Amino acid sequence: MAGSIVRRTEIPGPRSRQLMALKQQYVANAKSVLAPVFIERAEGALITDVDGNTYIDLAGGFGVMNVGYSQPAVVEAICRQVRLYTHTDFTVVPYEPYVRLAERLAEIAPISGPVKAAFFNSGAEAVENAVKIAKHYTGRRAVIAFEGAFHGRTWMALTLTHKAKPYKVGLGPFVPEVYRAPYPYPYRGPEGMTPEEVGLWAYRQLERLLEVTVAPEDVAAIVIEPVQGEGGFVVPPANFLPRVRELCTRHGIVLILDEVQTGFGRTARMFACEHFGVEPDLMTVAKSIAAGMVLSGVIGRAEIMDAARDTAIGGTYVGNPVACAAALAVLDVFREQNLLARADEVGRRFRRRFEAMQRRFVQVGEVRGLGAMVAMELVKDRATKEPATEEVGQVIQEALQRGVITARAGLYGNVIRVLAPLVITPEQIDEACDVLEEALAAVFR
Repeated sequence: MAGSIVRRTEIPGPRSRQLMALKQQYVANAKSVLAPVFIERAEGALITDVDGNTYIDLAGGFGVMNVGYSQPAVVEAICRQVRLYTHTDFTVVPYEPYVRLAERLAEIAPISGPVKAAFFNSGAEAVENAVKIAKHYTGRRAVIAFEGAFHGRTWMALTLTHKAKPYKVGLGPFVPEVYRAPYPYPYRGPEGMTPEEVGLWAYRQLERLLEVTVAPEDVAAIVIEPVQGEGGFVVPPANFLPRVRELCTRHGIVLILDEVQTGFGRTARMFACEHFGVEPDLMTVAKSIAAGMVLSGVIGRAEIMDAARDTAIGGTYVGNPVACAAALAVLDVFREQNLLARADEVGRRFRRRFEAMQRRFVQVGEVRGLGAMVAMELVKDRATKEPATEEVGQVIQEALQRGVITARAGLYGNVIRVLAPLVITPEQIDEACDVLEEALAAVFR
């Protein structure tokens, strides 16, 4: 039986190499690419390049394509809106898609009481504005983030982001009054601790930070990913986030949950915080919110959202009507195709295959994840847990040559992660995992 992968040329093919030469000549070097093949079209979880090669995509534009490429309902919504008008700044002449999307998100957000939303362009912008809103609300100056965090690359978001290379090196000084606490990382936590003990240890470190480094009455917000994305798909122990929620409530600190990568079904809940029974005060969303159209948002308690004074948050293109129309269609697709249940099935299938690879290859140190947010961490030695950073790069390239696009994550770049469209079929999952297993075998012999 024929699979989904089609290889018509060497990879990259001649047309992709021609276009890559133009890229090298005219595009800033900072814009490196994961897969040096140029896309021509895509559907579902498949990408076809300009040379006619078809790949199974496990990267999903770094988590943007949860409803799949070229989702018909989304394409139709975009076309319908484009025929009417493509843009007007909402603060000049408002439009219905913006308020309808705010209404829909307020209805599904895991936040009690009245809820409001505001829209922006990127995840980083959403984070920046969430912090601004929290500072307006509290009148406080300090913010706490976590080790391993990624919140974006604009100035405040970059300050909150933890990884120095390649994001922060040479760019300081950063925004002042940002403090950092350990994130509970069971695989690399203190020696001999159970996951629950790691969660309690990390929480106590946060408490100590508020005791000896920054007073809680000076802290406007704690910003945290309910599951770390770029940090390596690190799932916190179940006892951690509820304690952070209680601490924020006790001290009047705004809890901002960054759901940019975890939101819109990636973890088999619409938002990852639902797994932990934790309500944020503010929540940032982006990536799969609009199936690739440029859109992000802050959703939160109305009294906090309304604390920002008039014109304190905004921008020319924020909440573009075409993007809002796409986002409304995305919500419809989730309901009509039951994508949350599908995400659970996708995650279970990937996890079973990854655990089988872990039994075969001693270099697979840990398999972890939540829902369809699944990853495996590669190490040179299971005892020392020395990161297999270079080898992960080799595995990714071997997989690409065999027709699978996948991405890395982690502070050490030694984690292979899955952000595949949730519409990926069981057959495509198995075919992609066969390729990944072949790639591991090629690298580790």
